[in-house]
Amino acid sequence: MQPKSKLKVSVMGGGSWGTTVASLVSRNAPVTLWARNPDTVAEINTKHTNEAYLPGATLPDKLVATDNIADAASNADVLIMGIPSHNFREVLEEVKLHIRPWVPVITLTKGLELKTGMRMTQVINDVLPGHPVGVLTGPNLAREIMAGQAAASVIAMEDPIIMKELQSLFNSGLFRVYTNHDVIGCELGGVLKNIIAIAVGMGDGQGAGDNTRSALITRGLSEVTRLGVAMGGRAETFAGLAGMGDMIATCTSDQSRNRHVGVELGKGREMQEIIDDMLMVAEGAKSAPAVIALAEKYNVEMPIAQDVYRVVSGESSASRAFKGLLRVAAGAEHEPG
Repeated sequence: MQPKSKLKVSVMGGGSWGTTVASLVSRNAPVTLWARNPDTVAEINTKHTNEAYLPGATLPDKLVATDNIADAASNADVLIMGIPSHNFREVLEEVKLHIRPWVPVITLTKGLELKTGMRMTQVINDVLPGHPVGVLTGPNLAREIMAGQAAASVIAMEDPIIMKELQSLFNSGLFRVYTNHDVIGCELGGVLKNIIAIAVGMGDGQGAGDNTRSALITRGLSEVTRLGVAMGGRAETFAGLAGMGDMIATCTSDQSRNRHVGVELGKGREMQEIIDDMLMVAEGAKSAPAVIALAEKYNVEMPIAQDVYRVVSGESSASRAFKGLLRVAAGAEHEPG
């Protein structure tokens, strides 16, 4: 079957979500997936699997992988960044040496740059000025999508023409993609919900019930919305797929890396021990210091995020933080606290 689009797409990053997006887009356009690990590249090209990140999943035969960043970047009409936040700028600096002008760059990464507090679209603008930038985000658990289950996502860009073109590029079967012009809100929704997922996980790890989980998700969404709006996002974005939708999936799924971190913390394990046992990155743990710095900069109260930060930084324990959350005095529902 011929691809619907002649646009050549390069996806940077051979993790679970980068590989999943590359597989989805390959139904509509020729795709090259760049991965740093030559063994991963060989496995994708010969066996059409990526067992380390997507066990049991079969990848499309036409998906091509490479470990040559120059080949991937120089041939791209659209470049998609599925790189963790702590390596994002480094890979982008390599891409800069090879990418053609004006090629749109879309980020999949739900994290902040720790040193600068920048969102990934800001990092792209910083390294690649003049390139149209956007974010693909939403309640998207990679293994479910690879298993053929229905899911919805959002692409957010400022340029409506390019956004509509890329919407059709990402739309694939039961994977439905909506558009949104609120880049800041969509991006922050994906970043900030990871912190709340760790808090929910900490409760789950200590045997909390559905009522507690529901309260943490709801109050957490209030925190996320307050900071997001203060930073220029639209409140309604946080009630949509990029906000509430992503929050629910990340806070309730056993596949959620950030919730997993919280559960293990709730069981009394040390943060470094948990990270050492994980193959994939839990962005919430890495972004927590940057989130708290932004909350202070914008004078936004985020008690749940503060408690998560104290636990992941080793200042407090999950049990102490959880007791503190339950002791917080309740005021009016739509006020901080």
